[in-house]
Amino acid sequence: MPLKPPKSETIWFLAALVLLILTSFFLGLGSAPLFDVDEGAFSEATREMLVSKNYLTTYLNNLPRFDKPILIYWLQLSSVKLFGLNEFAFRFPSALAGSVWAVAIFLFVRREANNRQAFLAAALMVLSLQINVIAKAAIADGLLNCFLAITMFGVLRHLMTGSKPALYLAFASAGFGMLTKGPIALLIPLGVSFLFSLQEGGLKSWLKMIFSPLGILLFTVIALPWYLLEYQDQGMAFIQGFFYKHNISRFSSSFEGHSGSLFYYLPIILVGITPFTGLLFTLLFKLKTLWSDRVNRYLLIWFGFVFIFFSLSGTKLPHYMIYGYTPLFVLMARVLPMSRHPERFVIWPLLLLALLASIPLLLPYAMPLVDDGYIKAILVGAKELIGRTHLLVMLAAAVALLAIQLLTRFSASNKLIASGIVFALLINLYLMPLAGKLLQQPVKDAALLAKKEGYKIVMWKVYYPSFLLYSESFVEERSPRPGEIVLTTIENLENTKPPAVLYSKYGIVLAKIR
Repeated sequence: MPLKPPKSETIWFLAALVLLILTSFFLGLGSAPLFDVDEGAFSEATREMLVSKNYLTTYLNNLPRFDKPILIYWLQLSSVKLFGLNEFAFRFPSALAGSVWAVAIFLFVRREANNRQAFLAAALMVLSLQINVIAKAAIADGLLNCFLAITMFGVLRHLMTGSKPALYLAFASAGFGMLTKGPIALLIPLGVSFLFSLQEGGLKSWLKMIFSPLGILLFTVIALPWYLLEYQDQGMAFIQGFFYKHNISRFSSSFEGHSGSLFYYLPIILVGITPFTGLLFTLLFKLKTLWSDRVNRYLLIWFGFVFIFFSLSGTKLPHYMIYGYTPLFVLMARVLPMSRHPERFVIWPLLLLALLASIPLLLPYAMPLVDDGYIKAILVGAKELIGRTHLLVMLAAAVALLAIQLLTRFSASNKLIASGIVFALLINLYLMPLAGKLLQQPVKDAALLAKKEGYKIVMWKVYYPSFLLYSESFVEERSPRPGEIVLTTIENLENTKPPAVLYSKYGIVLAKIR
């Protein structure tokens, strides 16, 4: 057991972690419109809850939405009541959950090692590209990963020491996870702890752990009431919609066209943990050494379970792999001292910056190859928005990364963290606002116009739930009739009589059908 570090040292590291959290999770939190489909759907369901005052069942476009349980909507509703109906308010609960998630990593690693390693592990999580985007998005995943991390750390501590408080914390956290995203909050802890106990020959202890009477009571008191009330309110429609359609069917089949090969998540991980991808290869080379330690084995099984389970799933989405990122960040912090050439870690982020910088050069070659009118309009819009400034921003980021490597007084961990700060600033101050202007601002502007003029809208061959939020109205999703006002893309209007265009930008069209 490592020596307990001085309290003052811990406070300084936590203060530094708070600064990183503010930079990554809160800087520019409301700078971009809500992205469709997910952010728009969650936020609009919360708005409809606010209007209807039905705090039990979520609705989207005035129809029941059984995609996710209730907790994230309650938190978003509280945030909206505090900050108003805006992007910051909808994203604030996720950013807060991401902050708690980071602190949970720090406290776990601090107990197992020391403050420096704990700070590095938490910093890797806070500053990695995919976490920077997802942990503050107005969806359920930041909240789920927060509860999942606490659950898994509690389970490990109980398995290692027999701690009852850790076990009860795990059960309680799993209960809140069940209220956030459903059975996955139970599946991962049960699967990982079973495999870990099986490997150690401790199945009796595992059975005793999962059938803890007080633990089950805690979980039940937290999670069960809403499920019972929802079933009482919606009946079998809830069972079919939530458990079968959005849980069982997602694993057994490709849901909404989100499929992929067994290797789908390999490039996701390589890009998702940027700019720290180089550490992943050190981790792979040191697997044999890591496996000899019990904590490392648990963490490796955790990541491996998530990777294999979702690779075999019929439905594949990039954010599913984040459920296995927490152990990855802890392990990467542990293997950094084993890296022989940490200076090479800068190569991957530089390559990614070079790819981003080349976008203006590639656009003229890509546009003639595209037949879809909407995609072509997006590319035209990208060409309009991305000019010389884009190249200068990417060049400045690359120079900053190279300059960090020349700081001889910086340790390898400090260089990694400084590189992460560069990427966090790049994402929050430039890339996310740019993506928002290109992909979502036209939808928001069209919605605000419809709200101002009182238009009754038909949404045709598109699905933009954020339009409902910004227009504060419902729409019909069907083919339009003559005289109706339609929200669609330019591609869908090419074979119709020229409509009276009320708004058009980057392929998004609000028009009156003649």
